[in-house]
Amino acid sequence: MFIARVATAAALLAVFVAALLSLPNPWWMAFLVPLLIAAGWEWSRLSGCAPPVRWVFSAFIVGTALALWWARSDTLFAAVFALSCAFWIVLAPAWLARRWQVKSQPVLLLTGWVVLVPAWLAMGRLQVEPGLLLAVLGIVWLADTGAYLVGRTWGRHRLAPAISPGKTWEGVAGGVAAVAVYYAVLSRFLPEWDWLSSGRGVVLFAGVTAASMVGDLFESWMKRQAGVKDSGSLLPGHGGILDRVDSVTSSIPLAAALFLYVS
Repeated sequence: MFIARVATAAALLAVFVAALLSLPNPWWMAFLVPLLIAAGWEWSRLSGCAPPVRWVFSAFIVGTALALWWARSDTLFAAVFALSCAFWIVLAPAWLARRWQVKSQPVLLLTGWVVLVPAWLAMGRLQVEPGLLLAVLGIVWLADTGAYLVGRTWGRHRLAPAISPGKTWEGVAGGVAAVAVYYAVLSRFLPEWDWLSSGRGVVLFAGVTAASMVGDLFESWMKRQAGVKDSGSLLPGHGGILDRVDSVTSSIPLAAALFLYVS
């Protein structure tokens, strides 16, 4: 299992980064469409939907995402990113704190739209500057890796045992420390990114780190409510697409909102 997990992660990362850095923006968006379809299918499965509904939901999120992208409206993008930020900053933490057991499929599918579509759009908008998108994704990956390694080695105090028993406060500290080191390194070696040393840079790194952890916990709660270990089985050793992008869906729209609409 460990070898499969490492091999899958290495292959996926290599393909993903190569596509991010080399593809023109329209092709990058097309590259992400199959991931959006798979994530929509998995979300509707977690929502308890039958296969026909899963196909309809996947088609719906792809159709609306493409319509929003082709509209090329800054007003629409700003509204979608604001909706996503409101969900992850206000509603998702309350949902987790109260451990809401939501059974309504329409509510869960609407939530899935808010989780997936803004993230897809944000990945597209930020890839116009590939280095910037890669740097932001680095925050998410390092927060997750630092939390996993430190939590696995020294974790003693559980963060949210009713939601995800494996996560610990020591892991949270490890993730924050990894991101802090990453911030210091980027600030030192990329002086041309003057926004790093400004308030926007601090808010970006802190906000993306916190949002990524909320997204991870939220997907864990969805899986616990559905009674499954993984969102799917598409990725050997890793589960489903949602298991890999849960932290990205919650954090990338925040990054896009900060860079596109906050001066």
